[in-house]
Amino acid sequence: MTNYGEKELLSDALGVEKAITAIYNTSANECSHPELRETLMNILNQEHDIQYDVFKCMHKRGFYPTPAAEDQKIATVKQTHSQSYKM
Repeated sequence: MTNYGEKELLSDALGVEKAITAIYNTSANECSHPELRETLMNILNQEHDIQYDVFKCMHKRGFYPTPAAEDQKIATVKQTHSQSYKM
């Protein structure tokens, strides 16, 4: 029997949440019934919130380190994406 630690459990939970949000996203995108689509979108938002909570928990414990973004890189990404919306 394998004993899983906090890191493994949280990592698994994050992976599950990523998969769930992908499924709900596809379902909402392909839904033709407005009320059902709205329900799926609400669930999708809730799942994204759960996913973010798990991520924050992992990040706080040092299980999911992320480097700080440099101001110049942030500005470049903003500019790139703002131009794509103008197309």
